[in-house]
Amino acid sequence: MAARAVPLVRVVRGGLVESVHAGHLVVLGPDGAVRLALGDPDVVLWARSSLKPLQAVAMLRAGLDLDGPGLALACASHSGEPEHLAGVRAVLAAAGLDESALQNTPALPYGSEAALAWQVAGNGPTSLTQNCSGKHAAMLATCVARGWSTADHLAVDHPLQQAIRTELGHLTGVPVAHATVDGCGAPLFSTTLVGLARAFGRIGAAPGRAPGSAEARVALAMRGHPALVGGTGRDVTRAMTAAPGLVAKDGADGVYAAGLPDGGALALKVMDGGDRPRAALLVAALAVAGVASDALDAVGQTPVLGHGRPVGAVVPVLGPHAAREPAGERAGGAA
Repeated sequence: MAARAVPLVRVVRGGLVESVHAGHLVVLGPDGAVRLALGDPDVVLWARSSLKPLQAVAMLRAGLDLDGPGLALACASHSGEPEHLAGVRAVLAAAGLDESALQNTPALPYGSEAALAWQVAGNGPTSLTQNCSGKHAAMLATCVARGWSTADHLAVDHPLQQAIRTELGHLTGVPVAHATVDGCGAPLFSTTLVGLARAFGRIGAAPGRAPGSAEARVALAMRGHPALVGGTGRDVTRAMTAAPGLVAKDGADGVYAAGLPDGGALALKVMDGGDRPRAALLVAALAVAGVASDALDAVGQTPVLGHGRPVGAVVPVLGPHAAREPAGERAGGAA
């Protein structure tokens, strides 16, 4: 995968290119045709938490009865703020469960302010506060609805996980070739970059093309509750707020995917796994897809700081704000 990666972002400090993030990116048009491909659009990858909207579609098809805030949390990598925790508890309670049923890896809240408040209150890492607890609550609720066992629901051969695996192949158009375990403890299935984008295009267009479908329900939940999908200050929340109709989901290790109401979509993978380039790339790729605004530009601005002040920027190589080769481009000297 790394051998076919290409530069996607240049980090410029003081007029010199200090570092480069390489990876893969694809933008699809409303008809699903490739509008732009950088690197290898067919690269096989772990989409990490960008898979959550797809997993949520699968759970709805399997019998999950959830919409609105609860469904948005099923798609979320939430920051662990009070409204996130209350929402997860509500999903569990509706299924006759409480947070003791969660089996995801205990962690502090993902958001720094939420984590500080949680610890000041005398709390430590829990499954509830781990950023995937909404997905896990929805998994448990699906099992209860279907009469499936909950104790072993994270086993890769459990009926829930097999239903998810089958639906992922349907949504992406790519059969699952690999399986492993995600950071939260749930099974993680592979796909391709273009397959991930294709699935997001289907979800994004579903309210107009297939009202009432599982895909449409996921799209409406995410669009209606962007603060639950991420949290305060998070770029995924800011992007969906800035571009009404957008369905976007970040993923660990440099993944992002987004779908538009017209069926256009994008997906990207930064090969070094860093978060720094993702927001800038998301906004630049959206511009290629025909979605741009001052509000979105603000989401994509990631300043490079020197002594606490901006002295450079993270600049994508695509879109209207594409990097221009600075004079004497080379790695900068020591700080």
